[in-house]
Amino acid sequence: MALTKRQRELYDWISEFVGKHGYSPSFEEIGEGLGLSSLATVHKHVSNLEKKGLLKRDYNRSRSIDLIAPKGKMKQMMAAAAVGELPLLGRIAAGRPVEAVENPETISLTDFTRSKDVFVLEVRGDSMQDEAILDGDYILVEKTSVASNGDIVVALVDGMETTLKRIYKEGDKVRLQPSNAAMQPILVPAAAVRIQGRVIGVLRKY
Repeated sequence: MALTKRQRELYDWISEFVGKHGYSPSFEEIGEGLGLSSLATVHKHVSNLEKKGLLKRDYNRSRSIDLIAPKGKMKQMMAAAAVGELPLLGRIAAGRPVEAVENPETISLTDFTRSKDVFVLEVRGDSMQDEAILDGDYILVEKTSVASNGDIVVALVDGMETTLKRIYKEGDKVRLQPSNAAMQPILVPAAAVRIQGRVIGVLRKY
């Protein structure tokens, strides 16, 4: 049986609580931690996790919740669910480079990513419009420090600014090429560029 989102949140919250305090939480602490005002609701979720074999309770002692590591199909389902949300790390310039700012959000993209190490960026600007990567689109970026000529990459320039461009290595320099005829390429020493990822997909929200 698959876990609901709330059951997974409960399992993870209890795990974090036990790791931090060294003992299991009370029902009141669970309710407060998860924003549940009804102890009956907390009891229902705990009972469901117990039925699914993810925790056990000793009814003869207080703070009696003991987590059980998932096994078999449940372990596989929980692992799959864990990659269902990818970090939305911020916004990426598709015009002039801008400072990258981390933004702790998530976006669910399991069907697109498989087992790759992937994160998401929101595009700002129109320098990649001829690739059908438009302002406001979300790009799926596979983490990598290497790329082939012509790949669309997220590149860190001079250790401070990131930009989205096609990359071309030209001797001791790198050309970061926009896909917009109205814009000029960025030509910089190869040592000044660090590849942070390669674009593997685009999502658009209308």
